[in-house]
Amino acid sequence: MNRTIGITSASVLAAVSIIFQIVHIGYLTPWGMWIDLVAIPWILAYFIFGFRTSVLTACVSAVLIALLAPSGYIGASMKLLATIPMIIGPALVLLFSRKKLKDFEKMRWLLIALALSLVIRGAFVLPVNYFIAIPLFFGMETSQALAFIPPWLMFLLNAVQGVIDMTVAWTLAFRFKMTRFGK
Repeated sequence: MNRTIGITSASVLAAVSIIFQIVHIGYLTPWGMWIDLVAIPWILAYFIFGFRTSVLTACVSAVLIALLAPSGYIGASMKLLATIPMIIGPALVLLFSRKKLKDFEKMRWLLIALALSLVIRGAFVLPVNYFIAIPLFFGMETSQALAFIPPWLMFLLNAVQGVIDMTVAWTLAFRFKMTRFGK
């Protein structure tokens, strides 16, 4: 794929992500995490165009969310940090299995990538939430945050968001044949 197509595609998908952020359809958790549609274009970019375009889409979106959203840089950085594992998981599956992006059309490879992504996401976002985001956003100490939101609940809601992001992106890419626009 040439660079112009990658940059243009990332820009268009970032714009869709920003629209999802502004419209903000979703569920707000008690600690400020939105279960929403914002990251779906980021993962869709992965399934259609690959890793580089996906990361570019995510980064452009995160910068604009930091500037436009009420949650500011904390919300934008947390969305980015929580979603990057959802891109890294499938990339690692491809790297170690020597499969191609088109192989994710098979449910087996999607489920392997999803499981790996959720483990990476959970291992990463739990400490970041408890030690950085919640103390910054709510002024709570880590011990208070752990008492307020049990780790299993934090993991569960992050997993729900990850499953929504990846399965909707996968459905658009492979069931609605959007992959025909990519590599």
